[in-house]
Amino acid sequence: MGNLIFVSGQLPIDPATGVLVEGLVEQTKQSISNVKAVLEAAGSSLDKVLKTTVFIRDMRDFAKVNEIYSQYFTDKAPARSCFAVAGLPKDALVEIECIAYK
Repeated sequence: MGNLIFVSGQLPIDPATGVLVEGLVEQTKQSISNVKAVLEAAGSSLDKVLKTTVFIRDMRDFAKVNEIYSQYFTDKAPARSCFAVAGLPKDALVEIECIAYK
């Protein structure tokens, strides 16, 4: 397990301001950007992600989230689970976590 990186759920918070970004598209992009930053800090990258878990507040948003998600995971998409949840911290619309290798 020493070569695995476990990235806890990343909310769509802009790290420069500490503020939750607005809108589903921007929140999805920011959550993925935050995952990417954590991975890069740990010596990994999005192309080394093995599994993601995506939490969304409304399953009707899945198609839009999937559209944005597929822009970041283009070549070999990792395994993914997606769950609709009753609520997320800070009233976010999306949160993403992952497991990657170095």
